[in-house]
Amino acid sequence: MTSSLPSRLPALAGSLLLLAGAGDAAAQGGRCLVDDPTGTPLNVRTAPNGAIAGTLPNGARVDPLDETTVGTKRWLFVSRDGERLGWVFAAYVVCDAGEGTREAAPIPPAGQR
Repeated sequence: MTSSLPSRLPALAGSLLLLAGAGDAAAQGGRCLVDDPTGTPLNVRTAPNGAIAGTLPNGARVDPLDETTVGTKRWLFVSRDGERLGWVFAAYVVCDAGEGTREAAPIPPAGQR
């Protein structure tokens, strides 16, 4: 089941994500964009490789708040407009690196989250 966000994560999932280190960072201006090369909406999950909580369309602005690696795959915990959404596959999120270049989504230093 894939529904459009802003569907809400269950309260329990939100608590688990907080415990996983997502922190209480505010959105930082939507510096990153969903860029899924398959052209389909990007799944937002309750945990890396977890249940699908919703989707984000290509071009959606997101803010990475946390990251983790599972096996060889990097995952980002993202927010949008201040709302904490969930985990997305990092390879499908790109960020402005300045001077017109784009790179895979970086995670801001802990002091800026």
